[in-house]
Amino acid sequence: MDISVSRVDEAARRQRPADGELGFGKYFTDHMFVMSWDRGRGWHDARIVPFGDFSLSPASMVLHYGQAIFEGLKAYRGDDDSIFLFRPLDNLNRMNRSAVRMCMPEIDPEAVLDALRQLLRLDAAWVPQGRGASLYIRPTMIATEAGLGVKPADSYLFFIILSPVGAYYPEGFNPVKIFVSDKYVRAVRGGVGDVKTAGNYAASIMAAVEAKEHGYTQVLWLDAIERKYIEEIGTSNIFFLFDESLVTPPLSGSILPGITRESVITMARDWGISVEERPISIDEVLSAIESGTLKEIFATGTAAVISPVGALSYKGREHVVNGGVTGGLASRLFDSLQGLQYGRLPDPYGWRVKV
Repeated sequence: MDISVSRVDEAARRQRPADGELGFGKYFTDHMFVMSWDRGRGWHDARIVPFGDFSLSPASMVLHYGQAIFEGLKAYRGDDDSIFLFRPLDNLNRMNRSAVRMCMPEIDPEAVLDALRQLLRLDAAWVPQGRGASLYIRPTMIATEAGLGVKPADSYLFFIILSPVGAYYPEGFNPVKIFVSDKYVRAVRGGVGDVKTAGNYAASIMAAVEAKEHGYTQVLWLDAIERKYIEEIGTSNIFFLFDESLVTPPLSGSILPGITRESVITMARDWGISVEERPISIDEVLSAIESGTLKEIFATGTAAVISPVGALSYKGREHVVNGGVTGGLASRLFDSLQGLQYGRLPDPYGWRVKV
């Protein structure tokens, strides 16, 4: 891919905030990658340009019909000052699955990875030094054709923006409290719950707002048909550690196939832990909490990596998990994944990619 580069003048570069002030998604680097697609021409005009606003027609189809997909991954600064990516091609291949489902053009994952590397090298100073901090990477595609009428658009914009981030949750790696929603649903089989399209997240906002009003960090979604079986937690996959095995809901068409989820399954099995991908009901979970056979609950995702759950609220009653403290498996997985991502541990899986 031929990529033109327009650099920000050194004097005009932004001042990067201190690692302790980052939060999540509040700051953006000096540059971004952009390319365009038109029917009959394909992808063209690949460019790295100063971070800035786009000009879109009010009739752009993304604004009316929701053709918008995205991904999330991170760049990590190692102790030797190297910069690493974690399973980037898995994210870009998943983006192609989202594109197919949303009738949008596919990208060339290898070419986009090369573009991302060039962008990261240009903005390398923005990759945080602090332990636990990283550079969040947001590839996005939107429909830009101006016109009304529901159909696949004839033009699209793909872009990558970068944001230095700290912990996703204010609690950091401490256990979070989760609100189980039986009023709203996230997705249904046959819909678009298994792809990263913008509308999924818009539909989740109301439940998240209500959860926060009740003092909870995130929402635990139940299935859309019976309001009985557990699906996802907020923007993450979820795991339950019982006496005998680690259990996570199956990828049945309404759950996003998380990259961290698959990494956890692989690592846990390599450690000799039995892992089951099967339906699990909220009643089974609450019963196991009461009996003491449920040892841990934790969420997995790029943003928070591993997020232990200390309590569930369901139908007005709060159920404390593992005494409200972080469990041993969640801690081991978090330390192992972070060790891989930051280059502190050997990588037997070939997941780490040096920039």
